[in-house]
Amino acid sequence: MNIGIVCYASVGGSGIIATELGKVLASRGHHVHILSSEMPVRLGVFQPGLAFHRVETPSYPVFREPQYLLSLANKIVEVSREEKLDVVHAHYAVPHATAAYLARQILASAGQARVPRVITTLHGTDITLLGTDRSYSETVAFCIQQSDGVTAVSESLKRDTIRELGVTREIRVIPNFVDCATHKRHPVPELQERFAPRGEKLLIHVSNFRPVKRTKSVVEVFARVRRQTPARLLMVGDGPDFHDAMCLARSLGVGDDVEFLGEQDQVVPLLSAADVFLVPSVKESFGLAALEAMACEVPVVASAIGGLPELVEDGVNGFLHDPDDLDGMAGSTIRLLTDATLHRRAAEAARRTAEDRYCDSKIVPMYEAYYAEMVNR
Repeated sequence: MNIGIVCYASVGGSGIIATELGKVLASRGHHVHILSSEMPVRLGVFQPGLAFHRVETPSYPVFREPQYLLSLANKIVEVSREEKLDVVHAHYAVPHATAAYLARQILASAGQARVPRVITTLHGTDITLLGTDRSYSETVAFCIQQSDGVTAVSESLKRDTIRELGVTREIRVIPNFVDCATHKRHPVPELQERFAPRGEKLLIHVSNFRPVKRTKSVVEVFARVRRQTPARLLMVGDGPDFHDAMCLARSLGVGDDVEFLGEQDQVVPLLSAADVFLVPSVKESFGLAALEAMACEVPVVASAIGGLPELVEDGVNGFLHDPDDLDGMAGSTIRLLTDATLHRRAAEAARRTAEDRYCDSKIVPMYEAYYAEMVNR
């Protein structure tokens, strides 16, 4: 099958999943074309059957800002014609579903015999933040309705989409996934010595440091934990709240015990050094970073919001709390750090959850079947 995948290149769940999906589909014999403004962070080295198409957006004085939507739609048309695409898979509704819809209309109006099916995958903030903004809501709802197929990464996000946008069409839930062969615990002694030189327990948080991730709350939870037991914290990522989180760590007196590592492409070695993963988000439609941690046998302490309860089973592979219950999150973290039996049981359960439900070998065939269903409809 000839498949076009449209995604953002930045570090974030939608871009990572789209890129990993493309790589696995190519390894399974499909011809995959990834379209984005920049090379996606997880694309990596050359792989047969996988091509990247850069979307160039020229700037003209008449425009106050670059017209990415128009240049993306034009690139989808070009690639569809040249590569005879069967499917255009738009990851993240804004503006990718809109561009894919526009491209499909252009191809159909030109009388092209092969017009690709448009499938839109909803990832989270494209619905819970942008989709509910009155500046975008009508367009987002229309493009979801007009897609040939729509998927969401969790039951929670499916419900949010129907409730917030009034969407009446079928939405298929296909969850996020990990490559279980590469996302597994593989400790590197040098990293352990570097980050926990005195044998301290190690907490970790990985995100884009946007307000919804509540990175400052991560630091507050850690400060509570640090008062009770020796521990250190790794903050992986970058974004709007990076500086504020760093300042808060210093003001709370734990600055020397927190390492801010910036964006990191290879997170498995870091996760393999960690003991607990913190996710105090106020919105989280799935929680891909949490799943990657669980695959590496790292129990998760998280907010009981969005899709996280579908991934984290409270008291089994991690702990869930109200987003504002920072004392509760700290208490659960301390239990995991100080009770070796509890930690081992939760770590094994976390890995088992990833293997049983979220490996790419289980999820990617769901996308293949959905593509075939839409093409043959």
